[in-house]
Amino acid sequence: MNQLKTQLTLEEFLTLPEADIPHELIEGKAVPKFKNDEMSPKFFHSSITGALFILLSAWAQGKGRVVIEWAIKLTRNQQDWVPVPDLTYISYNRLAADWLQDDACPVAPELVIEIISPGQTFGEMTEKATDYLNAKVQRVWIIDSRAKTLTIFYPDALPQTKRGTDALADSLFTDIQITPRQIFQQAGIS
Repeated sequence: MNQLKTQLTLEEFLTLPEADIPHELIEGKAVPKFKNDEMSPKFFHSSITGALFILLSAWAQGKGRVVIEWAIKLTRNQQDWVPVPDLTYISYNRLAADWLQDDACPVAPELVIEIISPGQTFGEMTEKATDYLNAKVQRVWIIDSRAKTLTIFYPDALPQTKRGTDALADSLFTDIQITPRQIFQQAGIS
């Protein structure tokens, strides 16, 4: 029996009905962000997401927007790729303040944040961080709630793991005054 394998186009993916679980477009397929119940966000993941949204939104006032679970139109291995990071920051320089469409993010943002869920490994998230950087995202933060660390991935330097009162400011975010300790305290899991 001959079975055709259907590849979704970017347009087809973006018109799929919303589901209870976010999906990402990977190699022409709609793939659930969380592959099983073990990986679905738990208390730590959700609390860190909320804490980051509060802290980053205060910092981003007048600079850009911070969005939770917003699909981004990118390219990976010369194919359309639509990941759904836990949080995204995009400046008004990249996406105008008056942009108002109910659509996926149309350009690579400055920052995406992924929080390691139960069932995910740091290695898997490192691979995804590399894909983001190759797609022109400027920074990727991977947060490990168990180790209480935040690892920053750069397009032109080795990753740096931050903990405690280490500053998260760098050449792109010179005025950010957030530390890993603040994030975990705000989340109530320090």
